[in-house]
Amino acid sequence: MRDARRAGVSAGRLDAGDLTIPYPGVRVPAGHVVDSIEARARQFTERMRPWQFFSHSTALALLGAPLPSDRESQRLHVAAHRPHREPRVSGVVGHRLGVGTPDVRIVDGLRVEAPASAWRHVASWWSHEDLVVAGDFLVGRAGLLTLDDLAAEVARGPGRGQSALTTALSDIRVGAESPTETRLRLVLCAAGLPEPRLNVVLRASDGRFVARLDMAYESHRVAVEYDGRQHAEDRSQFERDADRWHEIREQGWTLVRILRHHQQGDGRTAVRMVAGALRQAGWTP
Repeated sequence: MRDARRAGVSAGRLDAGDLTIPYPGVRVPAGHVVDSIEARARQFTERMRPWQFFSHSTALALLGAPLPSDRESQRLHVAAHRPHREPRVSGVVGHRLGVGTPDVRIVDGLRVEAPASAWRHVASWWSHEDLVVAGDFLVGRAGLLTLDDLAAEVARGPGRGQSALTTALSDIRVGAESPTETRLRLVLCAAGLPEPRLNVVLRASDGRFVARLDMAYESHRVAVEYDGRQHAEDRSQFERDADRWHEIREQGWTLVRILRHHQQGDGRTAVRMVAGALRQAGWTP
C-alpha cells in the first residue's frame, strides 16, 4: 500500500471497488483472474520480506516441475529460516525452518528454494509416484540436479518423509521426458515386468537413424511409446509418426503404442499390452 501511495495512487483509489486485495497490503484490479501458482507468487512478492522465499511445492512449480493436483500442493508455500519469521497471511502456508542460511535461487525474479530442498520438503505429503515424477524432471530434461545431488539430499538424514525419499530415489531415472512416461514405467515395473531402458536410439544396419524409443526392452526388441494425443489434429505430424512406426517395425521391433485411455485407472490395460508383446518375444515372468 505504501508503494501505491508513493506512486501517486490516492487513498480513495485504493479503497475503490475496482480493486481487490489478494493478500493484506496488496491491491490488484478487481476481476483480475489469477489461475496459476506463478501469478499468485508474483502478487505475494509485493509483501515478502527479504529473508522469505518460495518453498515446498511452490518452489518446484516455479522451477517447472510437475505437481499433483491436491489442494495442499496448489497452495502458496513461503518459508524462512530461524530466527526470522515465516509469513502468517491468509491464503499462504508459512514454514519456519531450522537455523541456517537459505539456499535460494532467483527464478524469473522470484526467490525460490533450491530444488533438492524443495523435493525433500514435499515428501511428507506427496505420493511415491509424485516424488519420482518430480525427481525424474529434476535430473532429466530440466537438468537442475544429478542423481548424486538427490542422493546427498536424502543422506542428510532423518526428517519427515525420510523413508519416502529413500524409496523414491531408488526409482528415479535420468532420461524420462514426461510425467506420463514416468508413471507408465512405474506401473509396468510394479506389475512385475522388467524395467525398460529410456530413450534408446534405434539405427538401421547401415547406421542410419531410425528413431529414439521412449522405452525399450532391447533383448526382446520390444519398444513402448506413450502417445497422449486424443486425435490426430496435425495431419502432417501424424503421417510422419506413422512412417516412423513403420520403420521401427521394419527393423524387427515390436512397437507397443500406449494411448491415454490405456493408462487410465490402475493402468492394467497398458500392462496387459506390454506384457503380451514381451511374452510373444520370448519373455517369461
